[in-house]
This record gives sequence, structure tokens and C-alpha cells, in this order.
Amino acid sequence: MAAAAAAAAVGGPQPPQAEMPAPGLALDKAATAAHLKAALSRPDNRAGAEELQALLERVLSAERPLAAAADGEEAAAAGGGGGPGAAEEEALEWCKCLLAGGGGYDEFCAAVRAYDPAALCGLVWTANFVAYRCRTCGISPCMSLCAECFHQGDHTGHDFNMFRSQAGGACDCGDSNVMRESGFCKRHQIKSSSNIPCVPKDLLMMSEFVLPRFIFCLIQYLREGYNEPAADVPSEKDLNKVLQLLEPQISFLEDLTKMGGAMRSVLTQVLTNQQSYKDLTSGLGENAYARKSHEKYLIALKSSGLTYPEDKLVYGIQEPSAGTSTLAVQGFAGATGTLGQLDSSDEEDQDGSQGLGKRKRVKLSSNTKDQSIMDVLKHKSFLEELLFWTIKYEFPQKMVTFLLNMLPDQEYKVAFTKTFVQHYAFIMKTLKKSHESDTMSNRIVHISVQLFSNEELARQVTEECQLLDIMVTVLLYMMESCLIKSELQDEENSLHVVVNCGEALLKNNTYWPLVSDFINILSHQSVAKRFLEDHGLLVTWMNFVSFFQGMNLNKRELNEHVEFESQTYYAAFAAELEACAQPMWGLLSHCKIRETQEYTRNVVRYCLEALQDWFDAINFVDEPAPNQVTFHLPLHRYYAMFLSKAVKCQELDLDSVLPDQEMLMKLMIHPLQIQASLAEIHSNMWVRNGLQIKGQAMTYVQSHFCNSMIDPDIYLLQVCASRLDPDYFISSVFERFKVVDLLTMASQHQNTVLDAEHERSMLEGALTFLVILLSLRLHLGMSDDEILRAEMVAQLCMNDRTHSSLLDLIPENPNPKSGIIPGSYSFESVLSAVADFKAPVFEPGGSMQQGMYTPKAEVWDHEFDPVMVILRTVYRRDVQSAMDRYTAFLKQSGKFPGNPWPPYKKRTPLHPSYKGLMRLLHCKTLHIVLFTLLYKILMDHQNLSEHVLCMVLYLIELGLENSAEEESDEEASVGGPERCHDSWFPGSNLVLNMRHFINYVRVRVPETAPEVKRDSPASTSSDSLGSLQNSGTAQVFSLVAERRKKFQEIINRSSSEANQVVRPKTSNKWSAPGSAPQLTTAILEIKESILSLLIKLHHKLSGKQNSYYPPWLDDIEILIQPEIPKYSHGDGITAVERILLKAALQSRMNKRIIEEICRKVTPPVPPKKITAAEKKTLDKEERRQKARERQQKLLAEFASRQKSFMETAMDVDSPESDIPMEITTAEPQVSEAVYDCVICGQSGPSSEDRPTGLVVLLQASSVLGQCRDNVEPKKLPITEEEQIYPWDTCAAVHDVRLSLLQRYFKDSSCLLAVSIGWEGGVYVQTCGHTLHIDCHKSYMESLRNDQVLQGFSVDKGEFTCPLCRQFANSVLPCYPGSNVENNLWQRPSNKSIQDLIKEVEELQGRPGAFPVSISSETNLSKEMESVMKDIKNTTQKKYRDYSKTPGSPDNDFLFMYSVARTNLELELIHRGGNLCSGGASTAGKRSCLNQLFHVLALHMRLYSIDSEYNPWRKLTQLLEEMNSQLGNEEQQSEVPILYHDVTSLLLIQILMMPQPLRKDHFTCIVKVLFTLLYTQGLVALSVKCSEEDRSAWKHTGALKKNTCDAEKSYEVLLSFVVRELSKGKLYHEEGTQECATISPVAWSPESTEKYLQDFCLPFLRITSLLQHHLFGEDLPSCQEEEEFSVLSSCLGLLPTFYQTEHPFISASCLDWPVPAFDIISQWCFEINSFTERHAEQGKALLLQESRWKLPHLLQLPENYNTIFQYYHRKTCSVCTKVPKDPAVCLVCGTFVCLKGLCCKQQSYCECVLHSQNCGAGTGIFLLINASVIIIIRGHRFCLWGSVYLDAHGEEDRDLRRGKPLYICKERYKVLEQQWISHTFDHINKRWGPHYNGL
Repeated sequence: MAAAAAAAAVGGPQPPQAEMPAPGLALDKAATAAHLKAALSRPDNRAGAEELQALLERVLSAERPLAAAADGEEAAAAGGGGGPGAAEEEALEWCKCLLAGGGGYDEFCAAVRAYDPAALCGLVWTANFVAYRCRTCGISPCMSLCAECFHQGDHTGHDFNMFRSQAGGACDCGDSNVMRESGFCKRHQIKSSSNIPCVPKDLLMMSEFVLPRFIFCLIQYLREGYNEPAADVPSEKDLNKVLQLLEPQISFLEDLTKMGGAMRSVLTQVLTNQQSYKDLTSGLGENAYARKSHEKYLIALKSSGLTYPEDKLVYGIQEPSAGTSTLAVQGFAGATGTLGQLDSSDEEDQDGSQGLGKRKRVKLSSNTKDQSIMDVLKHKSFLEELLFWTIKYEFPQKMVTFLLNMLPDQEYKVAFTKTFVQHYAFIMKTLKKSHESDTMSNRIVHISVQLFSNEELARQVTEECQLLDIMVTVLLYMMESCLIKSELQDEENSLHVVVNCGEALLKNNTYWPLVSDFINILSHQSVAKRFLEDHGLLVTWMNFVSFFQGMNLNKRELNEHVEFESQTYYAAFAAELEACAQPMWGLLSHCKIRETQEYTRNVVRYCLEALQDWFDAINFVDEPAPNQVTFHLPLHRYYAMFLSKAVKCQELDLDSVLPDQEMLMKLMIHPLQIQASLAEIHSNMWVRNGLQIKGQAMTYVQSHFCNSMIDPDIYLLQVCASRLDPDYFISSVFERFKVVDLLTMASQHQNTVLDAEHERSMLEGALTFLVILLSLRLHLGMSDDEILRAEMVAQLCMNDRTHSSLLDLIPENPNPKSGIIPGSYSFESVLSAVADFKAPVFEPGGSMQQGMYTPKAEVWDHEFDPVMVILRTVYRRDVQSAMDRYTAFLKQSGKFPGNPWPPYKKRTPLHPSYKGLMRLLHCKTLHIVLFTLLYKILMDHQNLSEHVLCMVLYLIELGLENSAEEESDEEASVGGPERCHDSWFPGSNLVLNMRHFINYVRVRVPETAPEVKRDSPASTSSDSLGSLQNSGTAQVFSLVAERRKKFQEIINRSSSEANQVVRPKTSNKWSAPGSAPQLTTAILEIKESILSLLIKLHHKLSGKQNSYYPPWLDDIEILIQPEIPKYSHGDGITAVERILLKAALQSRMNKRIIEEICRKVTPPVPPKKITAAEKKTLDKEERRQKARERQQKLLAEFASRQKSFMETAMDVDSPESDIPMEITTAEPQVSEAVYDCVICGQSGPSSEDRPTGLVVLLQASSVLGQCRDNVEPKKLPITEEEQIYPWDTCAAVHDVRLSLLQRYFKDSSCLLAVSIGWEGGVYVQTCGHTLHIDCHKSYMESLRNDQVLQGFSVDKGEFTCPLCRQFANSVLPCYPGSNVENNLWQRPSNKSIQDLIKEVEELQGRPGAFPVSISSETNLSKEMESVMKDIKNTTQKKYRDYSKTPGSPDNDFLFMYSVARTNLELELIHRGGNLCSGGASTAGKRSCLNQLFHVLALHMRLYSIDSEYNPWRKLTQLLEEMNSQLGNEEQQSEVPILYHDVTSLLLIQILMMPQPLRKDHFTCIVKVLFTLLYTQGLVALSVKCSEEDRSAWKHTGALKKNTCDAEKSYEVLLSFVVRELSKGKLYHEEGTQECATISPVAWSPESTEKYLQDFCLPFLRITSLLQHHLFGEDLPSCQEEEEFSVLSSCLGLLPTFYQTEHPFISASCLDWPVPAFDIISQWCFEINSFTERHAEQGKALLLQESRWKLPHLLQLPENYNTIFQYYHRKTCSVCTKVPKDPAVCLVCGTFVCLKGLCCKQQSYCECVLHSQNCGAGTGIFLLINASVIIIIRGHRFCLWGSVYLDAHGEEDRDLRRGKPLYICKERYKVLEQQWISHTFDHINKRWGPHYNGL
């Protein structure tokens, strides 16, 4: 109807009715369009324009469709039942017609495309798209390429990877701002725009008129459809409905963008033109609808908490009150303002302007005008309003794609970026409220990453639109909604607020799009400079960071276990890393050079101010509150990292950026608290807080966090330590770690703050921390490469690592945009320097290894650094693992046999700024602690460990290494003031203090302590004892008092302000008065120095008196070159020796004193050498004595055992000895086979009542069916052309043959002429263990009742062998009877072949001649039947039933002998397809063929073959009535004997005989069948060769026919065959098929002989295997060329007198039972009578392929990418969709949908179905998207692993890393081997049920 009206308006012909036919309509539109275009092209086009406007008004009015539902009449008018959709389609049709200006729309599109100058790809993709990223070509780290551009560019040797897009993206090919031009693909290598013709004006003229109306119409729809969601639930459904209706419109726009540059620039004009926007959307004018629409728009703006600053001159509307537009930004200053409204986040969401009203607001820096970033939006163009609605509708995918598709247009890009920035605050508001924040986040980042990765753009927007201000403000705004009061330190009065980590905003990571954009823009130098220069921004930013300072506070639970373990800690760590640390690293990357000093000063200044505010807010003075810890101190870390950078890169003077002493003391408190808490957590003192606190401790040091958390903390402590008074620092450490009370000389003490069981580990923690603090050089002078090397060595020492896990574990700079890329050049070079690559290997168990890196020997020797390992271990066990590996290395290399201590490693020199750190090692407090601990260890006080000693020695050694310049030997005169505070040590230099003797110490001890009992010496006597070095008074020392005194001094010194609060000493905090027993003072006599303690320790450790002997007395050289390798590895003794040597080196005085001590301690002893020798002899004697005693004891034991063994063995074996003599009468005495039952442990024979069985696994197998006849391996198809057709597989060929026979011959006879089981044959394998069948039943019962989740299903009869745990599902009964059938049945008989033939026939005819009569139901026969049932049920019905009459007995008969055939053929394949290797097979011991044969034979004899039809007679007798068969043509005849499969005949004959079979009967059957086989070979040969060859043979053979050996000459026989068959039509009508059958070579005698041997070999192999299993004979091994002769003589076909000199002729094996020529002519007659009618088929049946190659899996391409690119987008042939999880079968190459419901049939998903059809229940699939192989076996499946590895020998499951993968041939071979040998079930351990869902 709209069309009619429009036509009328234009004045065209009026259509007769509304429902006119469509074609007319189209014509009509075209005419109108052409008319308008012409009108508009005139110079005066006002009339045309008006006409067009009127038309568009009508066509594109948004009034109708969405309102249609409200107004029934209109709906009917709009096209009857068509509903709203019809009118919109109509409008679109009009638009297309108008744009094309009357031409065809498609031609128009093509025309516009021709003018596309775009040199950018700009392809936009959505989530899950596979794209590439090349780091070598990328300028921005976000750069990405679509697959097409990537493959068309040249990236060989680059560092690239493939990835699955998370949020979507766009291709950057052609954009030189983002990537280097060298990486552009062929299509986008900068086209110069000169060669692109200019766009003709009239081509796009209509577009310029039509599109503004179209876009306006779209905006009206969006306004119309949006209803502000109700307060509680947003009406997402309604929004989606609107979007669905608009789908075609948005798609139309998207198609326009794809027309190329010309159309894009028109669109840009339309979208950014402010005038047309104003004209169309002003909402004034007569159109009521437009007015209504404008009102809706204003309402939407208001409801979003935004104001529209209207211009009252244009609209006569009252100006809104001035307050709204000048809202101050809601900043926040933590210190002041009431916190009453902290939980007002709900109101705030609805009413953004008041929720924060009561907090103090902070104005942002000057350049934010008074208008509020958060609250004002004004739209001036279509683009702006479109983006507004895109946000309102929460970023519909289609809209996002449209907006991004426009980006290649440069003008648009700038406009859009500005618009995006303008709406930034609004976007984040919407995001915060969104319920689908994840999807929305992805879509936002999808857009922003395209805009902000471009430095030029980012800079422009920063300058013009205050991007930085907006971002920081919005971030602040976001976090302000979830602040809570901080409880750190002073709970009541704290004014600090922190974010609440439990809030959704943090928990769901909703802030990440914001933070990610912020990090992205800070990666651009120009933007970062603006940020670092802008003081206002820095203040705001520090304000923001302080919200995270002290978040997620943990309070130690002291009584109850916490009832609810909060898991919010991960949100806190993620927030600090992403919102604080990553921007910090981004900024740091721009502070690399001297010129940027100013920036660092700025950051440090505002950071310190923020810290000072924080200390004030939490009311901090000098002591941290006990039992609480927060791991989050981002302000401290900012400060630390900028300090480090300043010293390392900018040559700043450290002191110029450090605060005063008091601030330093405050700064060190909280990081130190964290270190102490770590020790507490590892000592299990926080155990009542649950597991999550351990989680926090681990995350804090974990590789992704450590360099933003623990490293800056330790660095900050190092800085503080280097500037503070060392005594103060050391005492603070021990106080924080709560071990002050432990540091006493007394043997007993009282610790008021720590339980005894934690003391030891806390002491270890304190010392370890000191060692780390003093040895770590990460920020104190190491270069980047040294750091990388140290990190790598530490990780490799803990464990061998794969390349990817190393990349992951090395703490890289966590800001992805900072340009240090994992996998960079230095990483690889350092790796190759420190580690060796261990290629991936297979372990025998089948578990697959990855390629690993392991440390080189010299790394263990020189670089193993225990300190670094301790710092970097997440689990304590890794430290142990590193020490174990170190121990193993020392043992292996013979460097040290015992248990070594962690080695002492030389450090990189300190940067001069941090020299003060070493004062810690030379302060009296530390020396007192070391002295006390050495003394305590020597005296064996409790709670001290080897670890403590190790760390004490380490600290002493550090002190010696870092002592002041060489001291002069004259004693340094001790200054006055130094002595005042204690008289322990004279100075502070460790080298001096080591030799200082301490005589008496006064200690405070509990009254109960042993020290109290002794009389303390009177003070007078003590004076007289005073020696030179000691002033004699007893020493008293209290760490805490020391620390307080120092603190007081510092505060007084710095308190220029008088009102400085001094905190009273709160000693009661630590010990409640009255609780502890009274302490009294005792005085201990010590008389030791550190040196003497060390020497005594040496004696103690070595367990010998006087063990220490100064080495320089023997070898003066030692003092000259001190670096002695013998001291570098070893245990505590070595360490003590090393320290003493260093002490002696540093001062002659020490050397003298050491010698003195050694002389004093020991009475003079004779020279040392003798003692050692004596010791040796003593030791030897003792050892010998012990060994003698041991030996005697063992001998006695053996004797007694042997005796009992002989007693038991005699009864059984006594009769054995006389067997050889009575061989003739020995029949009854053949010993029965004895079996052990692995369940009950008894052994005995298998009897009818209590049969024993073999544990077997029955499985259907189609491996045989996969044999092919050509050598060329099949490849996996990787292009459309390559296809795999299964016509040449063994299974297909046998299938065709059987169906051909069934067409022409009698069914029952056909089923005896072939074998089945090539597909779905039943393979039986065993682990060789036996059990009683009744025991097995009870075992199965117990499994059934066992509720443990097993990997198998007991209901299906599955179990694991009780002994070896191999998977099994049935038990094969062992046939009772002799074990040694050999002597009885294998005697050579002298009977003639004729007699034997008769015997065979008689035996076959005699039913049930079994020792076990079938009629009587014994247990054994029942079991035999049940196992037969199992065998039948193992395979599907379609693989058993081949007869035309279902259920016929012939079918079962065929199935049973085929089972035997399948097992023999498979064993042959396992042996490599031939028997050259001979010997018992590897499966020989484990073969169950013998038992299987008994079971099959028992059942086959139930079906007796009618003797009329028994093929045996046809083989061994001449039948008279040849002609009778010709008469009855209509009856189907039997299969001619020459069409029979000889191997099948063999199995039928043998299974029809009574068991056990006699050897001579077996040989006889083989001989007879060989004659048939040989004849078949001759016939096939005669058919294969040409007419001339045939006549030549006919002639030569006829000549020799009468010689004596005629029946054994192939020439005679061949010519006879040819003559006989020429009578029939077999050789006729060859004209058509000649070329196919003839082989081009002329047949020489040699080639004929070779052909015949090859033809017969498969039969001989199977027969020899059968003989080997039935009679237990070994197979001889041989060369490949003599296999035929060896096997035939082994089978008894070759006469024994046969000489092997002259060339071997296969015919000599023939032994004709009846005259050859007669029987051959009888056989040929059958063929001729068949070929009379069916010559073609007759010939086909004769040519059977006997030489099958071994089965193989498909050959895979070298590079995984070739598979991936072809298959991951390939459509499934069944459901024609692209599968979500594509997979491909590695056996046949079929492409399937894994888990796809689309291809499900009768509840079976496609992979399971395919595994049944292709592999009879076994499927091997390669999952394309994951690169792993999955195995389906019956109802179970398992992930096998991947056969594609990357360059470092690693799998990449799910292609997460996306590095190029290459085939690992060894793995693929293993997979193929497991498939062929059917061992998937045994080797792979992790199976699960798949419930048919794969």
C-alpha cells in the first residue's frame, strides 16, 4: 500500500489494487528511481529534491511498524498477516532501488566497488574467530591479522602465533600505525591512490540524499523501542526483540560499508554532518510523530542520569537550573567527610547526582572545565546518537560490527574516536549496571582496542578531548561505588576507606575494559608524558590507588576456626595487579632515560604525600596492630618501583627522593609485617583462617604477581635498611617475627607471644628473611639479563621445565604493552646458555613426555642459588626438590658424597646508592644474635634446627665477604661513645668482633631453669677473671628496649614540631601481667668468642674431637689464592672451614687466634696421618666381622628353606625320571597342564567340574579390513580435491567378493567359501593369567558391590585382571587335557596319504567324538557356551550375519571359523606381516589361540556338514557324474572349488576334526589344500597373462607332459590348466577389458615362479602359525627370500630328501592325492560351466588379491597448520554446518562433528556412530581445534595426547599458545602400534564413559 501511495505522490501510474504482483512493483520502483535520479541531476534540482523528500517521508516513516500492534487497522493495511516485518522489507527494497538510481542493485554494488581505494583490510571479526599475531611485525602489541592476510604475507622465521579471539577484533593489515609495512600482505601493500579513478558524481548522488533519512529512520526505531527498564529487572527480552526487528536494516548498512572506500566516505559524510542531524531530529515542526520521538530521546537521556545542555535560543524551552551542568566531579579525599552513606550504592545507581552528596568532592585539575565529565552529553550528529543507542542497547553485536567496519575511513575514525571518548563515562555507567557485563566488556574492548592502539589518534584525543581526565575520573567513579571503612590499625578512628573485594564490580572483574583501555593509552609515549607532567592527574591517580591500599585485611583467628572461608582474595590480587601494577609498569616503561627524571620526582612526591595521608588516616604511630595483615600496599610499591627506576636508569641521587628517618621507619613497618606473616602462615599459625590464607601467601610470591608484590616490598625494606640505624632495623625484624624471647643464652625461656611449637619455624623465617634481604640484588645493581638468568636458573633447579612453563614462570613485566616480550631474543639466548634440551621420549608405560629443559652441569656447579629458589617457591616442597636435585648432581659428578648444605653464592656488586645495606651485617645487635644462636646450638638447646645453623653461618659469611676495607692489624682503638650502650662487643666490625671473648652473661630465666641452681661467682672474682679483651661485667641485652630507645631518639631528633605525640611504651600488649612465672636473674659463665664457637661446632658436626686443623699450617698457598673449589660444595663442616679460612684471611690477628684456640682445645697429638690410617684399619676389621655374621645367618636360612622345598617337590616329580624308557606305554602318565588361580592362589589342573580359565579381553576389530594392496600410504585429505575412497581396502574387497558369490551360488555353500571378520572380527587377547571360573564369579560380585568409581562397567562383564590389573571382559575356559600333546600326537606316521585322507573324512563325519559329551551339562561345557555367547556379542549383528536367510546355522558356522582366522591374521600382522623372525612370538606366552580353538571346535562340531557337500570330497575324490550338474540350471549350484578361499577351508577342516588333533592328520589336510591353492595360482596366472603368453605356455607344457615329474612341474600344469579353461568362455570377449588384466611384462620362468610363491605364501604363513599354536612347535627364522621353502618344509610339504642346491621350485611341494590332471580338469569343468553364462564375473572371482600390505593410519602432513586451516572452517557433509568441534578420523579420513547434536542419530552422536561403523567400536579421532587425539573404545573414551609438538617438543592442547606445531613421527608410530596391537585399553589409563555423547 505504501508503494501505491508513493507512486501517486510522484505522479506515476496509479496501481489498481493494493495486492498487485511483486514484479510489477519492482519495475515501478525502478522507474520512479530513474525518474528521480534524472530530476536530481538537472542543475536546478530543487523540485527533484522535494519530490524525493516527500517519497522518503512516506517510505521511511518509523511510525508504522513498531506501533502496528497497538493499532489493528494499520496492521491489516500493512500487508494482512505480514505484520510489521513486511513494511520494513518494503522500505529496504525502496532504498536499494533509489540508491541504484533505477539500475540493478547488484550492478550498482559492483560499480561502487570498482572505486575502492582502501589500502586497509579492516576485516572485523567476533569472538572465537581464529586470527594471527606477529610480534616481529607489530608496533602495537594488540596488532592482529586475519588468516588470509597472514598467509599472504611473509612471516617466515617471525615470532607469531595463532589465537582464538576472546572479544573480537579487526585486521590491521595495511595500517602502518599499528604494524610494520614489511608484514603487509600482497593485497594491502600500499596501493597509491593515483591509479584509482575518481568517483563519478552521479553514481553516489542518490546515496547522499537517501542515507540521512534511512539512518534517521533507524534512530527513530531505536528511540521508539527503548523503554527504561523497571527498577528491579531490566527488560532484556524487549530490547532483543527490537534488535531482531532491526536486523535487516543494520545488515543493510553493514553491506554498504563493505562496498569499499567510496561508499564509506559517503556514509562518513552522512554520519558526521551536523546540519542534517539538526534539521531532521530537532523535534520541532509540524510532524507530531517526530516531536514524540524527540521527547522519548530526552526521557532516555534523563533516565540515564545525563542532562542535555539545551540551547534556549533555538528551542523556546526554559533553561534548566544552572546547578545541573556544573556538578563538581565526585572525587574523594580519604581523610575527611562522614562515611555515613557508604552503602548508598543503590540510590546512586538510579540517581547518579546525589548518591555521593555527602562526601567531600575534589575538583580535578584545571583543564576539566566546570562541566562534569560524568553527567553531560550533547549529541550533534547521527554518529553520536547512534553510539548513544548502541550503548543503551548494551552493544548489540551487529551495531558494533557496523561501527567498526567504517574504521578504514580516516575521517570517520577520528570522528568516531572523539564520539567514543565523549560517551566514555556513560559507557562505564551502563556497564556497571549491566547484567551481562562479560559480553558487554568484550564488545567495549572490541571497539576501544581498535581506537586506542593507534598512538597518533590517542594523542589527538588526549589533547582535544581530555581523554586522560575522563579515564581517571571514570575509574575513580567506578571504584567509589564499593568503598568500605578500613579496619587496618585503628578500627574505631580510622578515616581510610578501601574497596570491598566482595563486590561484584571487583569479583567479576567488571572494571577490566576500563583498566585495559587505560593501560593501552599509557603505552604511548606522548600520552604517558602528558599524564606524568599533569600534577592534578597524579594526585587523583594516587587517590585512586589509595583505595586499594590495605584492602582485603586478614585478621588472625585465635580461637574458633573461621566458619566461612571467603574466596575474595583472588579478586583483590587481580585488582591490584590490573588496576594498580599494570598502569605502573606502563608508566615506568617511559622513565628509562635521564631526561625523564622530572617525571619520577613528580610520582615520588605525590606518592609520599598519599602515604603520609594514609598513615594519618589509619592513625599510625610506631607499632602495627597485632594479628592482622594485608597483602595490598600499592602505594608502597609505586614508591619502591619508581625509586628503583630512578637509581637504575635515570641516575637520580637516591637521597634526594627519600623522606626523613621517621617516615622511613613508618614505611618499613607494613612490608615487614607481610614478611613476618608469611613465616607465620607457613608455620601454621593462621590455620584457623582456613586454606584461603595459604592461597594468599602463595599468590603473593607466584610468578605473575611477584615482581609487582614481593619484589618491590623487599626492595623497599632494603632501602629502609640501608638508611636506618642497623641496630634498630635488626631488632625490629626479630620483634616482628616474635622470636625476641628466644634469643637468650639461657636454656629455658618464656615466650609470651609465640607457642613453643612455632618458635623454631619463626626463627628460621626471621633468619631466612635476613639472608634474602642481604643477598638479593634484583633491584640493587643487577642488569636485566642477569636478572633473567637468575630467575631461569632458580626455576630450572626446582624442576626440569618445558619451554612454555618457563615462559610462564619467569616474572616478566606484567604490563603486556611495555614491550618486553616473552620469547624475546634474550630469553632464548639465556635459555640455551643455562639449560640443555631433553627431547621428548617415551616411557615403556606409554606415558608421553614433553620436551624438557634441564640445567647444565656448570649451572649446578656455579649458579645454583638457594636464596633465589626460596624467594620464588610457591610450594615449600620445591625448595626440597631443588636441594635433592643438587645433591644428586654432586653425587653423580663425584664432587660430594653426603648430604650437602645449600651452597654459598657470590653476589653481584651492590650499586653504590645501597652500600648502607651492609651495615646490617656489622652491627652489634646482629652479632649478639649470631653469638647467642651459635652458643645455643652448641649447647643443644631446644627448638634449633640445622636450617637455623645454616642461615647463621650464611650471615656470618655474608659479613666477612662484605666487611669494611681491610682493617689494619693494630687493634682499632675503640671510640668512647660506641661502648656506652652495651659491653658485649667493642666495635661494630664483624671481623673484629669475631675474636672478641665474652666471659659472663647475665640472663633472666624462669625460676625453674637449671641455671638458677648454680652459685653465681661473686662479682669480685669475676673482675679478676677479666682477660685482656673483656671488661668483665656480665652482659645484659634487651632487643626491645634497644629498639624503643632508638625510636625515641629519632623522633626527638626529628620532632621540630613540639606537639609530636610520643606513644607510651605498651609492654602490656605482649604479656599480660601475672600470667608468667617469676623471672630471676642468673649469671652464666660463657668464655667463648664467635671463632671458638665455630671451631667447637666443627668438632660437634664431625663427631670427632679436635677435628679442625687450620689448613694454612700445611699449605701456606691457601692464604694466597683463597677460591678453592673443594670448599664450594659440602655440608656444615665445609661451611665452617670456609668461614674460618675467610676470617683468617681478613686479619692476621684472627689467624693467630684460630691457631691458638686449636692448640688450646686439644692436648698435643701425634701427627695426623697415622690416625687416619689407623682409623682405616680399625674400620676394616669391624666391617669384616659384621659381614661374616651376616653371611652365616643367611646360609642357615637358605638351608632350612631348601629342605622344606625339597620335601614338597619330591612327591610330584619322582615318577618323571623313568618316562623316557617307557615311551610306548606311557599314555596314561602324560602330566596334565597345571594352572595357578590368581585369586585363590591354588594351583591344579582344569577339570570339568571346576574349570580354570584364561583372563581375556574380547574386542571387535576392523584393523584387518584396513589393509590395502598398494604400498603408497594414504594421506589425510587437506584440500577439496583429495578424497579417500575405501574401495581398495581389504574389507571392501572381501565384501564385494562375498556378495558376488551370493548372487550366483547357493547361500550355504557361499558361506563356506570365504571368511568374514575383516571388519568387526573378534580379537581375543590375554595377559596370560588364569583363575578358577567360580573364583572369577565371586570376584565379579565383589566388584559389583564396590561403589568406587571404576573406569569400566562391571555390568558389561568388564574387570581388571586381579594380578596385573590389565583390562579384560571375559574368561576363556582351559580345556582339560594334556599339556604335552607333543610326544603323543606328534610321532611321524608311516601311513600313506590316501589312508590319512580316509581317516580325516571318517573323523569329520563322526559327531561329538569328544571326551566331554555335549549332552551332559558339565560346568565346563556351560562355560564354553557362555564364552561363545560373549564372543558373539562382542561384535555387532551386521558383522555376524551375512546369510540371506537370517539365523541360519551356516551363519554361525562361518562366524566361528572366521574368529580363528581373524586372530591368526592379526597375529601375523603383529609379527610384521611375515614369519621371517620366527621364534615364539612376543605374544607366545600370552597367546590363547590353543584354548580358543578348543572352544570353537567344540561348537563347530555341533553343526555337522552334510557329507554330500563336504568340500573335502571334492578335493580328494574324482566325482563321476560331471554332467548331471549342468542339467539343473534353475537351481543355484555350489561354489566351484577353485573359488573357495583355501585358508577358510583349512580352518573348517581342522575345526571339524575331533580335538586334540593328530599331527599327521594336520599335515595331510595341509598337503591336500596346497594342491588346490597351487592350482588357483596357476588359473589366476593364466587369466592375468596375454593370449600369446597363453599359447606359448600351452605349447611348451604339452611337450613335457609325459616326463616322470610332470605332476610337479608348473609348466606342464599351467599348460594343462590353459587347455582345460580354453574349452569354456573364460578367455573370450577380452577385447574390452584386455588392458586392465594384462601386465606389461613378459612372463619369464623366474617371474612366474615368484608370482606363484607370493600367491601361496599367505596360506603357508597362517598354516605355520596354526601349527605353532596347536602343536607348540617353534617357528624357524629365515631370510625373506627363503621364507617359502623354510615354511613348506616346516609344514611337511617338502619331501625330506629334497636338496636345496638348485633354484627352489614351488611345485616340488605338491603331493597330489589323486592324479593331478584328472582332478584339475574336474575343477576347471566347474569354472567353465559357470563362465558359460557369466564370463566377466567368473574371471573377477578368480583374480583374488592375496598380498595385502600392513594396515596403517593415514599419513599426516608435517605442519599442523595445513590441517587446521582446511578443517576448522570445513562444513560437515551431513548437516552442512561448520561444526563447533570438528574432528577427523585418522583411520579413514572421515570428517565428523564431535558432540554435535546436529548429526545425532538414535541418541548416538556422530563420533561414536563412526567408531562403530569404521572400527567396530574403536575410533581414533584428531580434534581439529585442540590438536589432541581422542580414542573411543566401545562405551569408553580417553584423551590420548597429541602427535603434533611445537619447536620445543611440547604439546599445545586446545591450541592455547598457537605456536606452529610439527608432526612427531615417533608418537604417531606409537599410536599406530597401539591401534594395530589392540592395546589402547592396557596402555592408556584414564578412561571414562562417553554415554554416546561424542
